[in-house]
This record gives sequence, structure tokens and C-alpha cells, in this order.
Amino acid sequence: MRFLTAIPVYNEERHLEKVLDEVRRYSPHILVIDDGSTDRTPKILAKQKDLRVVTHAKNRGYGAALMSAFDYALRHAYDVLVTMDCDGQHEPARIPVLLEAIHDADIVSGSRYLRDFRQFTLPTPHDRRQINQIITSELNQTLGLSLTDAFCGFKAYRRKALAQVCISETGWGMPLQLWVQAAQAGLRIKEVGVPRIYLDPKRAFGGVLDDAEKRLAYYRGVIADALAAHAGFDWECFVGALPRGSCP
Repeated sequence: MRFLTAIPVYNEERHLEKVLDEVRRYSPHILVIDDGSTDRTPKILAKQKDLRVVTHAKNRGYGAALMSAFDYALRHAYDVLVTMDCDGQHEPARIPVLLEAIHDADIVSGSRYLRDFRQFTLPTPHDRRQINQIITSELNQTLGLSLTDAFCGFKAYRRKALAQVCISETGWGMPLQLWVQAAQAGLRIKEVGVPRIYLDPKRAFGGVLDDAEKRLAYYRGVIADALAAHAGFDWECFVGALPRGSCP
């Protein structure tokens, strides 16, 4: 099985070299999507060997970075694409776990809430965990899924899955559009437990998304738009996304 590990980065000079050194132990093919970094990230990447880099001239967003990863994996005929973050929350040692799990799935997603690990971490920020629980529950109710973590970026995708989704959400809500499209396409979804690691409680989303209520409304809007985009989907009012009585 030929696989690629893709890492979206934006101003990750603090973690980048350490993460890449560790990923190399588990993945012979690595792609970094530099989403318009303005710190030392580009200089660090320029010194790396045996590394594929896609550069966005300006910051386009988390979803846009993953869109570039999907496109690269498809164009270069990889069987499986693994995606992971570069902020120290994802352990490269778990890559083989994802790859083992995908033998009977189309998408394998890490879950920080499937089970607990004995591992040091700062507490999960309350608003992040609460919003994750709300959105995960609403996705499950709407799509008939059984997810425990709707937002984990540590995933493995079969080529089939990449070819059957069409992601257009460029921001942090990209995983939610993905789940709607995956459910609509009937893709096989599996979760595997991964450690819940938080190293920087002050790390922010940026802009209006730093406001928890506005972030929740944005996430619900992404899901509502994704549902509405699929004619033939058994459309019902998405919980909390639209005013009562406003379903088409």
C-alpha cells in the first residue's frame, strides 16, 4: 500500500522540525502544505530533504490546505492519504494504527474521546470540548453516524474516498462538510482512539472564531450548507442551524 502523509502548516516554526523528524520514522512519503506562513517555516522547509512542499502564497485556511493535499494525493496516485496537524497534538507513532484500521474502511478518523490514554496533557479548553460534543451529536443525529470526535484532523483516506468528496470549505469547518459528503456517498467510516494532547491552551482560531458562540454558529452553517448542496439528501431541519419553520 503506497501512502502519503500530508501536514498542513501555518507559522509552525516551533514544532515543524521535531514533527518532521518523527514522521519520517513512519512515512516514506511526506507532503507539507505551507499555507502562507510568515514566520521561519518557509526557511525551515527549504532546508529539508526528501520532502514534497505545496506553498500557498497567502494564508487560505485549514480546509484549503487539505484541499491541496487531496489534490496532490489523487494526482500522484497514492492508495491512501494520511493527514495530521503540526502543533504537537498528533503523535506520528499512531500513523501505523490508522493504516491498519483502513483495511475495511474508506475513512479512518482519530478520536480523542473514544478512550482515555495515560498521557500528560493540559486540560482540553472547555469551549472546544463543549462545541465538539454539540456538533458531533448533531452530526450523528442528522446523518445517522456514530462519531465521537467530529473535528480530529488525524485521518487516513482511501483514494476512493478522496475521489468521491468535493471539498470547498476553506476554513476550520472543512471536516464537517467532509462528514456530510462521506455520509451521502455511503463511505465506510471508522474511528480509532488517539491521545488527547493539548500543549498550548492559548492557541487561538483567529478572528471571529475566537468567540465560542460565533464559532458554533459557523460550524452549524457549514453543515447546513453541505446538506443543502446535496439534492436527494433526506433533508430535515438541522438542529439549531436554521430558525424554526425555515426548512426548504
